[in-house]
Amino acid sequence: MVIDKERSRTSFRDREITSAYVHIPFCRRRCYYCDFPVSILGDRSRGENSGAIAQYLDILLQEIAAFPLLSSPKPLKTVFFGGGTPSLLSVAQVERVLGALECRFTLAGGCEVSMEMDPATFDLEQVKGLAAAGVTRVSLGGQAFQDELLQRCGRTHRARDIFEAFDALHRGEIVNISLDLISGLPEQTLAQWEESLEEAIALSPQHLSCYDLVLEPVTAFGKQFSPGEKPLPDDETAAQMYRLGSERLRSAGYEHYEISNYAQKGFQCRHNRVYWENRPYLGFGMGAASYVEGRRFARARTRKEYFAWVEGGCAVEGSVTGARDRLCETLMLGLRLAEGVSLGEMGERFGEGAVEAIVSGLERHRAWVEVKENRLRLSDPEGFLFSNQVLAEVFRIADAIAISA
Repeated sequence: MVIDKERSRTSFRDREITSAYVHIPFCRRRCYYCDFPVSILGDRSRGENSGAIAQYLDILLQEIAAFPLLSSPKPLKTVFFGGGTPSLLSVAQVERVLGALECRFTLAGGCEVSMEMDPATFDLEQVKGLAAAGVTRVSLGGQAFQDELLQRCGRTHRARDIFEAFDALHRGEIVNISLDLISGLPEQTLAQWEESLEEAIALSPQHLSCYDLVLEPVTAFGKQFSPGEKPLPDDETAAQMYRLGSERLRSAGYEHYEISNYAQKGFQCRHNRVYWENRPYLGFGMGAASYVEGRRFARARTRKEYFAWVEGGCAVEGSVTGARDRLCETLMLGLRLAEGVSLGEMGERFGEGAVEAIVSGLERHRAWVEVKENRLRLSDPEGFLFSNQVLAEVFRIADAIAISA
């Protein structure tokens, strides 16, 4: 059984690049669960008074200007400022970045411009300025509504700051707000998680992202704790937290459209869907990743190395992703979505034989996987909970297909 490599390669190249991620790496402190490429500034630094931020933006704009024009460029439909804490930038600095993207690529009408913001790092005046500059969507890093848990995570804000942030965003006429929550935190109880869900529902954000704590080895938590062991919730409690989140948020009218994400009708994150649908995208800034013409490549994760790379001409290395990896990526990302993946499109890209092998091989996971309306998808919540086991089987099947090719 053979993956049709030529069909897979050609279909990718025909897909438009209409999304850009911009990494703003600065934070006041590093949260204890964070392994992102960030630079710590302290509690007083902001875009208006930080030489480090000003220097970084100069290099970032240099990178954007140096990016080679695509053969058939399309206006950007989504831009995402991630971090770090992008809300530490001044309005004028955000305008500079958007201006650079407009100059190099142009921004489509109705472009979704998202910005990650932390409570207690912005005020009403800044929100109004950001909205006027073109920011249409804010992703607010709330994480929890219990001060003791926020302190335990190394967060700089407290629960009251979340409510004040929502007030400023509403008054500043940001009509698309997403709120982040984290489950499985050290010493977090099921009752506390339920309280956070209820507080979030009462605030009625248009979108919610509910992440389970992941222990990365280089983080403070990763060095202190082991998965499933106290003071972390045990595996069954963590699973109950996930089930409770799905139940409560769906009952409150949110669509559970992706493993960790919920949205009111019409408010799914357009930018993040680009990733989950395995479509190409641009990335700019320290540690940012791009997916262009079948190649995945990332910038250096330190400012020194990133600056040297830009000043050296932004040379990009990396080989074209192979057919086996593209098949696995398409399933690994697409099965995160509630609608799953289209078997028809999979057949066109990788060949009907590969699709038949995947569907047949997943038959023993019928409790978690289903085929409906010619789409392969995971059940909610159990399929989402056990997605790693399903994907392990997908990778095994893909390896078997590649070996027999």
